[in-house]
Amino acid sequence: MTAPAPRTPTTAPGPVRHPGRTGLAATVAVLVVLLLASLTAGLAIGSVRVPPGQVWGIVTHALGAGWGAPDWTRARETIVLDVRAPRVVLGAVTGAGLAVVGTALQALVRNPLAEPYLLGVSSGASLGAVSVIVFGISVFGAASLPVSAFAGALGALVLVYATARTGGRITSVRLVLSGVAIAAVLTAVLNLLLLTSDRGNEARAVLAWTLGGLGGVDWGTLALPSAALLVGVGVLMTQARNLNLLLAGEEAATTMGLDVARFRARMFVLLSLVTGVLVAAAGPIGFVGLMLPHVVRLLVGGDHRRVLPTAALGGAVFLVWADIAARTIAAPMEIPVGVLTALCGGPFFLWLLRRDARRHREGGAA
Repeated sequence: MTAPAPRTPTTAPGPVRHPGRTGLAATVAVLVVLLLASLTAGLAIGSVRVPPGQVWGIVTHALGAGWGAPDWTRARETIVLDVRAPRVVLGAVTGAGLAVVGTALQALVRNPLAEPYLLGVSSGASLGAVSVIVFGISVFGAASLPVSAFAGALGALVLVYATARTGGRITSVRLVLSGVAIAAVLTAVLNLLLLTSDRGNEARAVLAWTLGGLGGVDWGTLALPSAALLVGVGVLMTQARNLNLLLAGEEAATTMGLDVARFRARMFVLLSLVTGVLVAAAGPIGFVGLMLPHVVRLLVGGDHRRVLPTAALGGAVFLVWADIAARTIAAPMEIPVGVLTALCGGPFFLWLLRRDARRHREGGAA
């Protein structure tokens, strides 16, 4: 009787194909053009429509590079520069950051379902941020909110990873169930804090914030998220080779000289920092870090030197358009952008589960 062939692991996101530099350059160029078009649309579309030509005129004039006399009103300039521009930039920064974090998480835990929202990282960051608001904590001054969000994100990520890892292995089902369970507990604690808070007006505002949104932002809000994105992408790009090694498995990575435990610990801290800062600024916005890495790998392959920058651009484009839809679909009412990303990401998540289950069945039958 012939012994069955060994099953091939199917839970880790692996390389799809490896296009040449021309393919990568073309993809990045297209995404850059799409991002510029998306930013222009985000500044132009709203209750007051501003022609794209005027949008560029207002922006270039504000940067000191304008040409000709302004042909727009002061009201339109205020709408574009002070109301919409900070919101659109935050959307691009948040989308890019969440996509990059999701890409790195999927490599670190070798699981295609890993994502900050699904793993409870966003819930931990939300609980940390809300605790600062409810209890009035100001130990770190103006940085108390992002610091607390970072601590909550890191604690949640470590707890989920420790819970899901049994016998040296993490399965897709165990990881997702651990993330969902811990996220549910953290969300319950968060809701309890809001319900028992004696700051009624703040509690209602925070409850709306927990759905994820980009409204009410100003230019002062953008410095920390932008810095977190730049640091996160910069560090991850230097670690792209190690992320590639993990796709081959822990034993293979160790053979190639990578201290897997120490590397994971450092990356968990970095990803928690980026997630905590983004959640503190925009609220928990889910599924961006799940969908974009998979879409990007279909375009540029599995090499993280290609995936990380492409995912950042794709995430920025996606969330800018999600925000445009959030504030126009039911105008004048605004839908939380986190609701729309969940409506897109939920079906995508179910499709991934079915695909993973099908691969397991095919592997068992091989």
